[in-house]
Amino acid sequence: MEAVGVVAEYNPFHKGHALHLARSWAAAGEDAAVVCVMSGDFVQRGEAAIFDKAARAEAACRCGADLVVELPLPWAISSAEGFARGSVSLLGALGCTALSFGSESGDLEALEQVAYELVSPSLQARIREKLAADETLSYAAARQRVVADRLDGERAALLEKPNNILAVEYLKALYELHLELRPIAVRREGSAHDGEGGALRSASELRKQLRAGKDLRGEVPDEAYEVYSRQLRLGKALSDQKTIETASLSRLRALDAKTFDNLPDARDGLGARLYHAARSEPTLNAVLAASGTKRYALSRIRRMLCCAVLGVTAEDASGLPPYARVLAATGRGCELLREAERRGAIPILSKSAAVKELSPESRRVFELGSRAHDFWVLGCPAVEERRGGGDYRSSPVILP
Repeated sequence: MEAVGVVAEYNPFHKGHALHLARSWAAAGEDAAVVCVMSGDFVQRGEAAIFDKAARAEAACRCGADLVVELPLPWAISSAEGFARGSVSLLGALGCTALSFGSESGDLEALEQVAYELVSPSLQARIREKLAADETLSYAAARQRVVADRLDGERAALLEKPNNILAVEYLKALYELHLELRPIAVRREGSAHDGEGGALRSASELRKQLRAGKDLRGEVPDEAYEVYSRQLRLGKALSDQKTIETASLSRLRALDAKTFDNLPDARDGLGARLYHAARSEPTLNAVLAASGTKRYALSRIRRMLCCAVLGVTAEDASGLPPYARVLAATGRGCELLREAERRGAIPILSKSAAVKELSPESRRVFELGSRAHDFWVLGCPAVEERRGGGDYRSSPVILP
């Protein structure tokens, strides 16, 4: 079966996502299935998702996806490079023949040129030279300068936009993992990433509306609206993050200095800065502010804090996701899963109990996600939804 892969967070799923799925399917061919690799209960920006992974996966399948599998926690809250590498590896293992991604430019040729340069060992050496020459220079700024030197300023400017950056990382992953997935670049429309005011609302705008108690009717596809309305009615949406923040600070203050030093990206004393800030500052934003430096972006520090809270170490995300866990599927998606199981490229978990058959290392990855879910539910308004162990009791959402 032909299958086009998409990497997403759907936090929450909105009309722009529906448009991307439709264009991905059209570009891949009318016989193609649409496969999504989606973050779980915590997303790449280092925050809790506003709806749990099961609801977000169901919304995606009701709005055009055929299969949604979970990107395991260590890769879901990794850097753009780790996020992309983990996601693309899963799509390749599931037998996808194409990879579709959104970008601000939509210029596949230009994005491919930048990605090809970035996998060059000599370019990486030049980046390290620029970082060594200027201690205040961030990695992103150094990389952009080197790309400008090797290509031109216009190509380098692509690395200023978040969706372009992810697009380049997806292409890098294809090159480095030697995967034969045809890339499809879809130009992003509507509000900018984390922006406001477009005809198609961004996910960040919709999260603000939810936290302000506003209704999403008309802002998201009707099928997704039904799923979200049910979650809100049941008290299973994190419209208020205060409980999660308090629980996070409590957990951070209980950790020792060694734990912070073992976090992903804990270099140049950054782990120690986080450790001292977490033990003294009154809010997560204050911890971020106290830990920040000119070299390291706040987004990186936020992800490190999320890793500390959820027990993810640098070693956990060093390889590739060891299994594909099914969150939701249509009948067509189930057919694709049967093909993937016959190929046997990766273990497929359709039931949580199957994790017992995996290696100890794979079971640790699953357990990290399970504990993250137990942490996520603490923020649910409905007390009865805060029970632990839900990840082991859940089953995929199967639609016709």
